[in-house]
Amino acid sequence: MQTLKQLLEEKGGLPVVVSPKDSVYHALSVMADNDVGAVLVMDGEKLIGIFTERDYARKVILLGKNSKDTRIEEIMTQKVAYVTPANSLEECMSLMTQHRFRHLPVLDENQEVIGVVSIGDLVKATISHQKFIIAQLEHYITG
Repeated sequence: MQTLKQLLEEKGGLPVVVSPKDSVYHALSVMADNDVGAVLVMDGEKLIGIFTERDYARKVILLGKNSKDTRIEEIMTQKVAYVTPANSLEECMSLMTQHRFRHLPVLDENQEVIGVVSIGDLVKATISHQKFIIAQLEHYITG
């Protein structure tokens, strides 16, 4: 099975980030431009939160707030679960399933952000691994 480190290398690119002082509208624009469902909220090099489409729906729209006047720091999820490259894809999927979130930052041993994985990334990797196993079994059987 592919490791989390391999998945991040294959995925490539840097995480999409915003500042806590940015407006929700700006963050949504960044998310749309990058075709992602979440952005990391960084204060310099430090991860201080995550802002997701779910945050927008529940903390802005349903509360009648204005996206251009509301700052990310007011509505971001502050308690961010994360993993390290040493975690397995199964551990990531389990954590995401247990806590019902779809994006998971990956931090190195120095607590620096090195990537983000989504549930979609993990499902894609799992399906790819299953196809590989099936092909190997078919080759063994027909041998």
